[in-house]
Amino acid sequence: MELIDLRRQLLSGHLTQDQSRDVKRHITVRLDWGNEHLGLDLVPRKEFETVDEDQISVSDLYKMHLSSRHSVQQSTTQGENTRQRHGEPSRVPVPHHLLVNLKSFTYNSIGEDTDIFFSLYDLREGKTISEKFTVRLNKNGGPKNPEKVDRLCALFTDLSNKDMKRDLYIVSQVIRTGRMLLNDSKKGPPHVQYRRPYGCAVLAMSDVLQIISELKEEKDFVLKVYTCNNENEWYQIHENIIRKSSNKYTAPSNNYGLIISLQLLRGDMEQVRRENPLVFSRGVAITRKLGFPDVIMPGDIRNDLYLTLERGDFERGGKSVQKNIEVTMYVLYADGEILKDCISLGSGEPNLPEYRAFVLYHNNSPRWSEVVKLPIPIDRFRGSHLRFEFRHCSTKDKGEKKLFGFAFTPLMREDGTTLSDESHELYVYKCDENTTFSNHALYLGLPCCKDDFNSCPNIPSSLIFQRSTKETFWICTQLSSTKLTQNVDLLALLKWKAHPDRVMDILGRLRHVSGEEIVKFLQDILDTLFSILDDNTDKYGPLVFQSLVFIINLLRDSKYFHFRPVMDTYIQKHFAGALAYKELIRCLRWYMDRSAEVVRQDHIQEAMRALEYLFKFIVQSRILYSRATCGMEEEQFRTSIQELFQSIRFVLSLDSRNSETLIFTQAALLNSFPAIFDELLQMFTVQEVAEFVRGTLGSMPSTVHIGQSMDVVKLQSIARTVDSRLFSFPESRRILLPVVLHHIHLHLRQQKELLICSGILSSIFSIIKASSLDASVQEEMEMMVESLLDVLLQTLLSIMSKSQSQEAVRGQRCPQCTAEITGEYVSCLLSLLRQMTDIHFQRLMENFQSKDELKEFLLKILCVFRNLMKLSIFPRDWNIMRLLTSNIILTTAQQLAPALHKNFAETDFDFKVWNSYFSLAVLYINQPSLQLENLSPAKRKKILDKYGDMRVMMTYELFNMWQNLGENKIHFIPGMIGPFLGVTLVPQLEVRNIMIPIFHDMMDWEQRKNGNFKQVEAELIDKLDSLVSEGKGDENYRELFGLL
Repeated sequence: MELIDLRRQLLSGHLTQDQSRDVKRHITVRLDWGNEHLGLDLVPRKEFETVDEDQISVSDLYKMHLSSRHSVQQSTTQGENTRQRHGEPSRVPVPHHLLVNLKSFTYNSIGEDTDIFFSLYDLREGKTISEKFTVRLNKNGGPKNPEKVDRLCALFTDLSNKDMKRDLYIVSQVIRTGRMLLNDSKKGPPHVQYRRPYGCAVLAMSDVLQIISELKEEKDFVLKVYTCNNENEWYQIHENIIRKSSNKYTAPSNNYGLIISLQLLRGDMEQVRRENPLVFSRGVAITRKLGFPDVIMPGDIRNDLYLTLERGDFERGGKSVQKNIEVTMYVLYADGEILKDCISLGSGEPNLPEYRAFVLYHNNSPRWSEVVKLPIPIDRFRGSHLRFEFRHCSTKDKGEKKLFGFAFTPLMREDGTTLSDESHELYVYKCDENTTFSNHALYLGLPCCKDDFNSCPNIPSSLIFQRSTKETFWICTQLSSTKLTQNVDLLALLKWKAHPDRVMDILGRLRHVSGEEIVKFLQDILDTLFSILDDNTDKYGPLVFQSLVFIINLLRDSKYFHFRPVMDTYIQKHFAGALAYKELIRCLRWYMDRSAEVVRQDHIQEAMRALEYLFKFIVQSRILYSRATCGMEEEQFRTSIQELFQSIRFVLSLDSRNSETLIFTQAALLNSFPAIFDELLQMFTVQEVAEFVRGTLGSMPSTVHIGQSMDVVKLQSIARTVDSRLFSFPESRRILLPVVLHHIHLHLRQQKELLICSGILSSIFSIIKASSLDASVQEEMEMMVESLLDVLLQTLLSIMSKSQSQEAVRGQRCPQCTAEITGEYVSCLLSLLRQMTDIHFQRLMENFQSKDELKEFLLKILCVFRNLMKLSIFPRDWNIMRLLTSNIILTTAQQLAPALHKNFAETDFDFKVWNSYFSLAVLYINQPSLQLENLSPAKRKKILDKYGDMRVMMTYELFNMWQNLGENKIHFIPGMIGPFLGVTLVPQLEVRNIMIPIFHDMMDWEQRKNGNFKQVEAELIDKLDSLVSEGKGDENYRELFGLL
């Protein structure tokens, strides 16, 4: 039923690409699991589609069988943790977005306008992690803005996988606007409105995440709204509700509350917009995280200051009861003008010119913990300040609000950095209700806080405003800006022209700036570095180069890895350093050439690791220069790149056996090397780049004794060369293949690093199979046959003998590894044999210098084939793989047969080779996977249509070879009677009919030699007797021998 349902979903065509991938994955895992349990064959798949084995190399087919097998095992052992099994693991994390939609607020006791604020709160860290989403309702419970009916929804964006694992809660706070006390109509005149705390609701994400992750549509939830027992504790009501401190809040008398619906969306914003047009047509409010998301993309311009109104301590001021304090905040520009629209209480509502905090009744030490966002334009940030005015709200008849004090703070410090992310204690200044603040300069000269006071102690005491020393006011700020920084060193770099004498020092200090700040200002920093380079190349070149290397390597860190697209975009679209390439090449060469003599090589290794992006800058810079000058200095550029490659070859050719530092330098270079091919291809032809690469790979010491770690690095570099785009061009393969095969041949001869070598070989076979129609492939195959065939056979024989001895000893290496390596190499050998044509076999035979060499080769290959029959390398359900193997062995045997009887018949007869051949044929015909009688009619037909009955073909080969023996048949009488009788047991009439004459022939030859055939007769009767007594053979079989 589940499969039918999943198939229906696929056919409906309503799924996104990601969803249909998921469904296909689910279906194939289920099907494979079912097939395995029913004893059916494993189906090899790529990207969840069944593959045609004729279109891919045997190595690829083997890998697909393996990955299908793994995905079945994983699905049964780990449930559904196989997301990244097929296809490449994606490096960029996929963000989640939470859609929250307020359906209704059913309440019947407030009767006033309300604001409802939704936010995401992390209990473990005790802080809100998102902006707020605001909904304004009228006293009847409908939206204040009639256009918003059915449109009260927000999208909480950019939640990372890490966020989804946090202890998150949706917190919803309800603030009413109206009288001071709800239940007391006498308190306060009706015309004065106060913002007052009402209630709070919470929903644990852990309770709903499972449900909303699986659903593809919105799901409704009801949230109870609790009221606070003591307003002094309003700032932590959500925590009290979560921790169930029930004496601190009151539950509603009935189950009314907020009805919200939730839905989880995945993908970057562009994709989410494309896939959910309906959500965005409803006017959804985008609600961001307070900090930056995991990925800050270029063009994501943001300048938000989040301000938390924390708490205050105010004097009683001669009153018998405590005050009702209302705070009003304004953002003012340098000229004293109030900035309009720079205060946001939350997404979903327009920005305001002023912010009025909610009032806590009779409280001289109010704690608000209310967050507001100040989206202040960058150009207005410098010189702006915040002013907080404190008023006492009287609940007497007139209900006036009396001003009694104020506080202020500038947004930027003297040195150009912004207010730091922390709590700030601001000084409270006294004033009275008649103060107008018309001249803001009167107070801006005063210290706003303690730090400020320490930096300007000589303030005249006869000022208009006196500080109230016993009163304090606390705010907390957090800046999320892509354009403003709190870091002094970074600011100095971006404004280097102000201090041209300090440039060397400023560049040196870049290493101490935090990674977050660097990636945030990546484009500005890179622009600055290249403008410093243009200013004085000789003086600043090396330092700019070091800084660039530092930044490039920062992006190799997994935390910032997804900023690489930002760097790519910068190089393609914004980078303008047309002269930079000369200095970058010069510095790179200088570093490489010094690797022979310096002891500490950290800086050289860092430059090697940054090779890929240094080349991107070099190539783009050259392109810009070429464009600007119509291709001037082309020769000089080409020469400088050739010289750079001489330096690369120099580093790799150094003997690093006695120097660990040099090993690390060479390893760093080899690791980065394959990443530069694509850049070079923009400037040079395929052949030129291939020559560069051949020279470089050829300069590595080819001995296998350079130390194991270096060996691995060398082979990994070759592996990435083979997987690169460069290698896919036939004209580059002609140049590169010899050097690649040379290194692999050496390693196989020594039996070192077998797994990496098999990976490289299977990549090569994959490419050659894909381009098998090109004329060049024949030539490549010839190289491969010459270099690899013999050494592959040798390797397989040694692995197989090891695995057999381990079967006995259950030795050191795990059997799993041995099986996997055997499988890899068998598939490599089969790939090679399958792609060989008649011409390749012919050349192979002609290339043997002597008969002994040919004999040795034939014995090796026949021995490997026999082992393939005996050792059952592939599991029983890998039927496609087993049939293909049989087919390749058959065609290879047909190719080898002429050489056998041409070179080893008549006078040159060699018993060992012929015996080896006959043993293989007997084993082959008896293979379980070829016994078609045991299969269902449909499967039998499919195999016969594709391959024919391979037993019959091999029996014909056997018969022909027997006939070619001539006089030498006598060597196999009576030794071969038993094995040949075994063949006649195969319940296939044609096989029997071909074999019976051989027995006649044996009798005939013995008669000629001895004058009777007693030996054959005795052996036949003896063997038949034991076979029949074992219950083998069927009715037809007995009749057949009756005729004999």
